[in-house]
Amino acid sequence: MSKAAPFAEIWRGPFLESVHSGHAVICDDSGQIVEAWGDPEKVILPRSSSKMIQALPLINSGAADAAGLSTEQLALACASHQGAAIHTDRVGVWLDTLGLNDGDFRCGAQEPNDRDAMEALIRAHEKPCQIHNNCSGKHSGFLTLNKHLGTGPDYEKPDHAVQKACLEAFETVTQETSPGYGIDGCSAPNPACTLHGMARAMAHFAAAPEGSAEARLHEAMRLHPELVAGEGRACTELMRAMDGKVALKTGAEGFFIAIWPERKLGIALKAACGTTRAAECAITALLVKLGALDANHPAALKRMNAPITNWRGLQTGMLKPAAELAR
Repeated sequence: MSKAAPFAEIWRGPFLESVHSGHAVICDDSGQIVEAWGDPEKVILPRSSSKMIQALPLINSGAADAAGLSTEQLALACASHQGAAIHTDRVGVWLDTLGLNDGDFRCGAQEPNDRDAMEALIRAHEKPCQIHNNCSGKHSGFLTLNKHLGTGPDYEKPDHAVQKACLEAFETVTQETSPGYGIDGCSAPNPACTLHGMARAMAHFAAAPEGSAEARLHEAMRLHPELVAGEGRACTELMRAMDGKVALKTGAEGFFIAIWPERKLGIALKAACGTTRAAECAITALLVKLGALDANHPAALKRMNAPITNWRGLQTGMLKPAAELAR
């Protein structure tokens, strides 16, 4: 088994202070590995990077079209949003059209990561609701599918029809039998696969024909980057930096995927240490390496060759991609 490869370096002055390592795979539309770092066969949990896969049954079942879902709603179904008004207002309307309310969610209440939204709750002496959960868009998709299927309310359970459909979709696009699952932060099961399998799935999305469920989902993500994550977030800023050419999605514990339809390429990576900064640096470096992203774009510089400053604003170091990843 291959060891994790260096991903990102933290320099303090002239000293290499820390090194983040991980695993990464780039696949083409045949599912073959174009390039890899670390162990392509490492079994991983893709966490929220798999949301567009979990949204496939929403479209393929006919539920999305029956409910008249917009591209904004499809983007939210794939999102890990900030809980900003731009997100929660749209999820609220979605719930209303389903004839449901916050109590029908099974994702749990979460403090919004959007500062304005959090301060508004504090001023109003209100507590966060499930609609503020970063996965409430995904769960709105689950509820839409559940209503279409006419099945029971506990749609997050692994043996529920909704989650069985998600697992079937996951195993189809990864071309693997999942060895098991973990329960995600939003209480839904998150199937495991190899890193190669996840990159293969993303290449499958990238090569999917126009009008397919896969194409509709990555098109929605690329059309509405602000809904997929939020202001200041890597997914949103990097998609904007590439003018919507590439769909990006982060996942907890240092995961990241990319879908590039023009080149029919898929990327999946996992920071072994589970840190966000390592995954963001690595995905940025790979997008620059492939020619999808300008290395001098502010969104790229924020995550690759980024200055590290102290509390006085003095630059004390730099975060930069490891040479093995960049070359």
